[in-house]
Amino acid sequence: MNTSASFDFFNFDLTAPQPTLDADLLRQLSFVPGLKEILMLRQVHALEHATVWVLSESKNLNTPTQGITSFQIDNELLGGLSTDQGFYLYGKVNISDLRRAVTLALHRLTNGEWDLAVHPRCGTNLSVAMLLTAGLAVGVHLLVPFRPIEQIVGLGLAATTAAEIAPDVGALAQRYVTTAIPFNLAIENITLTRDSWGREAHFIRIRWQEERS
Repeated sequence: MNTSASFDFFNFDLTAPQPTLDADLLRQLSFVPGLKEILMLRQVHALEHATVWVLSESKNLNTPTQGITSFQIDNELLGGLSTDQGFYLYGKVNISDLRRAVTLALHRLTNGEWDLAVHPRCGTNLSVAMLLTAGLAVGVHLLVPFRPIEQIVGLGLAATTAAEIAPDVGALAQRYVTTAIPFNLAIENITLTRDSWGREAHFIRIRWQEERS
């Protein structure tokens, strides 16, 4: 399955991810409070996305497609929430399938399938959309005449423009800001638990390691 087909627009990587970058940064700036947690959160975030993709692929492979070929199928019944200690996986999934999916996701991410770190349903996209909408709305308000019709048309154009460009800008934000390839993560265990809101989920606990074995 060609997982990069969904994100061809972003195949212009300025530089390939460096396996030792985060570990080197942590060694050099170990005095910065919370740095390790931030670095872990970005890597866990990427692994969360990749795991959802892998589980979605598995579901697609087990479902008749009636001759329709799809490069990337998103199972919208699955969702995740990342922390600096691991991530919650929401949705009905067999723990054995989840264990295999997390292991495969980590392997694929660290072996060149970096597009798996980007997911269209990530909260980053929503945040970016809100910021773009607010920014464009303020710009339009200041630039167009202060008459009701012009203001309404301008706000409509601002909202439409934000909706059009938000997915691409959100994907860029994910790739370069809110996720990082998990070169320093190792899977510790997977348990069925409840999050702080009482929702049932699997928690995939992660630990930091300086170098991959």
